Amino acid sequence: QVQVVESGGGLVQPGGSLRLSCAASGRTITAMGWYRQAPGKERELVATLKRDGTTNYADSVKGRFTISRDNAKNTVYLQMNSLKPEDTAVYYCHANTMVRTYWGQGTQVTVSS
Repeated sequence: QVQVVESGGGLVQPGGSLRLSCAASGRTITAMGWYRQAPGKERELVATLKRDGTTNYADSVKGRFTISRDNAKNTVYLQMNSLKPEDTAVYYCHANTMVRTYWGQGTQVTVSS
C-alpha cells in the first residue's frame, strides 16, 4: 500500500507563485506527478516525472511550471509561476508503482484577484 500526502495550494493573485509538495510512502515508486480538475471539466495532466528524470508537461503550463523530485524522500514538488485564473483547480498528486497508480486527496489552487 502507498500513501500519497499533498501539501501547499491556496489562494494567489494572477501572476503569483505557489509550490505544491507531495510525499509518497510505501513501495518502490516509478513515477510521480500532478493532475488537476477544474469545476465541470475532466481531470487533466499537469506534469509528471519518472524516476529516470524524464518529464512531461501539459502545453498550457510549459515555461511556467516546474516539476522536481527528491528520490530519496519519494517527494515531488510542483513550482507554479505566473499563475493564471485558468489554473484554478483541485490539484491531485499521483504515485505509480509497477502495478498501479495511487492518488492523493487533492489540494485546491485558486488564482483570483
